Amino acid sequence: MTAKERVMMMLAHQRPDRPPMQVSFTPEFKQRLLGEYPSLDLNADPYALDIAIGSDLLLDSVGWMTAYNQPGEHYTDEWGVGWKAVEYSTPFGNGRYTEVEKNPLADDAAVVSFKAPDPHRPHLYEPVKKLLANHGQTHCITGVVKTTIFESAWGLRGLEQMMMDFYLDPDIAHAILDIPFNYHREVAKEMVRLGVDMIWIGDDVGSQNGMMISPDTWRTFLKPRMAAFIASLREINKDIVVAYHSDGVINPIIGELMEVGVDILNPIQPNCMDPAELKKLYGAKLCFWGGIDQQSVLPFSKAEEVYETTKQMISILGKDGGYIAGPTHNVQLDVPMENFKAMVQAITEKQ
Repeated sequence: MTAKERVMMMLAHQRPDRPPMQVSFTPEFKQRLLGEYPSLDLNADPYALDIAIGSDLLLDSVGWMTAYNQPGEHYTDEWGVGWKAVEYSTPFGNGRYTEVEKNPLADDAAVVSFKAPDPHRPHLYEPVKKLLANHGQTHCITGVVKTTIFESAWGLRGLEQMMMDFYLDPDIAHAILDIPFNYHREVAKEMVRLGVDMIWIGDDVGSQNGMMISPDTWRTFLKPRMAAFIASLREINKDIVVAYHSDGVINPIIGELMEVGVDILNPIQPNCMDPAELKKLYGAKLCFWGGIDQQSVLPFSKAEEVYETTKQMISILGKDGGYIAGPTHNVQLDVPMENFKAMVQAITEKQ
C-alpha cells in the first residue's frame, strides 16, 4: 500500500494497514533528527527525512507565514511585518522562535494604501511543482496556506487593535481581513490547479479554555470568507480535500466548519478538547489529524508512556478510519529522541 493509498482509504473512513502519519519539526529538532539518518541528502530531496520516518503526507507552504523563522535577530518581511527572534534553552540545546513586533497597518490611514505582494509570482510554486513531480504518485501532497485570514490580518494590524476593530470599527476589520483572504485564496487556487491532493488552511481561533473570539464574531467575519475560499477551490477540483487547523477549544464552531466544506480537523489537542467526544459527535463525516500531545506527553513522559498514549489515541480517533496520526504541533527541541521514536513506532507498525 502506498502512502497516498493509505490516506485515501482513511478519508473514506476505512481502516488501512496502519493510520497515515504526518509529523513536522522545528528546525532545531530537525537537525537533531538528521543525526539519526547520516546518509540522507536533503539537497537531493528536501523530503527525504519525512519519507525516512514514514510520513504519508508531504507538505509545502506558500503564503504570509513562510516569513517565520528567517535569519537575523530582527527583520521585516515583504508584507512590512516586523519580527524579532526570541531565544530559548532546553536540555538538548538552544533554539529560537520569532514574534511579531511591528504591524504595518496599525495606523488606519495605512490600510487604504496597502498593497499586498503578488500571489502569482511563478517562483512561489516551484517547490510545489518539484514535490508533485518527485512524490505525487506515492504520497499525499498537501499545499499549506497557514494563517489564512485571521492571524495574517492581526499580524498586519496588531492583535489587540484587531480585536477592538471587530466591535468598534467593523468596516476596517472587513477591509483588513480581505487582504490576506484575497492573497491566500489565489495561492490555494494555484496549488489546486497544479494538482495537490489536499489544501491545509486555518487560523488559531481557540485558546486552552475557550475561543479567542466569540462564535458570533467568527460567524460574522470569518465563516463567510472560509465558505467562499473553499467554494472557489472546489470550482477548480470538486474533490480537493480541505484540512482546517486551529489550536485550542473550538467546539462551538466544528459543525459549521463542516458546513462550509472542511473535511479534516487539526490538531485535536487532548488537553483542550475530548477526542472521544469529537469522534462520537463528528467522526462519521469528519476526519481528524493530530491528537498526540506536544505540551506534556512528548517532552515530559517516558518513552513507554508515549507509546501507550499514541496507541490509545489511534484506538479512539482511528476507529473505522478517519484519522491522520501525529503530534499536536511541530515537534519541539525539548522532546527526547526516544520519545519521538516511540511515537513513530506506535503509529507505523502494522495494526
